[in-house]
Amino acid sequence: MGKTGTESRIGEDVSPVARVSAAMAGLIGDYKALQAKLEEKLQKQEERLTMLDQKTALANRPALSTRAEVGVPHRKAFDAYLRSGDDDGLRGLELDGKGMSTAINSDGGFLVDPQTAETIKTSLKTTASIRQIANVVNVDATSFDVLVDQNDAGAGWANEISPTAETGTPTIERISIPLYELNAMPKVSQRLLDDTAFDVDDWLAGRIAEKFARSEASAFIAGDGVDKPRGFLDHLIVDDASWSWGTLGSVASGSGADIGDGDALIDMVYALNAPYRAKATFVMNSKTAGRLRKLKDADGRHLWADGFAFGEPGRLLGYPVLIAEDMPDIAADAHPIAFGDFTAGYTIAERPDLRVLRDPFSAKPHVLFYASKRVGGDVSDFAAIKLLRIAVS
Repeated sequence: MGKTGTESRIGEDVSPVARVSAAMAGLIGDYKALQAKLEEKLQKQEERLTMLDQKTALANRPALSTRAEVGVPHRKAFDAYLRSGDDDGLRGLELDGKGMSTAINSDGGFLVDPQTAETIKTSLKTTASIRQIANVVNVDATSFDVLVDQNDAGAGWANEISPTAETGTPTIERISIPLYELNAMPKVSQRLLDDTAFDVDDWLAGRIAEKFARSEASAFIAGDGVDKPRGFLDHLIVDDASWSWGTLGSVASGSGADIGDGDALIDMVYALNAPYRAKATFVMNSKTAGRLRKLKDADGRHLWADGFAFGEPGRLLGYPVLIAEDMPDIAADAHPIAFGDFTAGYTIAERPDLRVLRDPFSAKPHVLFYASKRVGGDVSDFAAIKLLRIAVS
């Protein structure tokens, strides 16, 4: 039978083509609406970032860092301890990479924060001291052993038929450098510590570095080794012609009360073996340097030459000069000038940590800060240093 008119209209309304077209039109409309919303959000975000960049540029604000400073918590906690004695922030604070806690009251104080410790270390290096040219090592023990090979292993020539002779074996010397406690105890009023404008970290670093530098400089040159490093002038000094291991060789100046005409300086330079001369340095105080600046050769040229650039040390006979005020003055039988490779000849051993203990009771109304570190020093190669002796022969 044929379909009626009503049935035909219903079939046309639900045809597949019409339904697909309607669905596509709705999907396209939803996509365009979503796209418009996303574009609007991106535009607002871009405007916000532009506004923040303009404010940052106008205020000259530094760029934000995505990396946190490791030493900031330690520095803040240490500052609180110095000002008020509050050690809650230091107790239990772990130092990354060291595997130890800063809360070490039983050992005599708290570890200084890395920034202050580095300031003190830099100050010690820049101060005129043997530390500038010596071999400096960090140790965690109570002493440091230096192994010195006095002579090279023997060698010989051989052919195809002759038996090979046994060569000599090197002699190994062990030099032990004990570490001693170096301390300083500056004081400041509690009222000044309460003033937030007072930079207690920089003040403490400066005072400690000044005290440590003076004590170290003297000990590395003339220390007797009793509760302090042993200076190179404390060892037995003999004429270079009779030098042996364990002593320092000296060259006579040719005058009983002066350094002579400078020829003894040349003798002292060449008394040092060639491998040491390549890195050698003269060491003397300011008075001796002033005397040497007046010396001239036979052609009237000064033996002393100033550095070519600012900050470079002066040179004597082509070698750099370190001014160390703890060296002796020119006098009969004194040894006012040293020459040698101090990187090989003198070793300074120290613990890298620095401790500070706050004492608000012993000097009221002032607060004492007991700062301590462990350091030692001694001659590590007796062949690497020569001395000038004020004597006729």
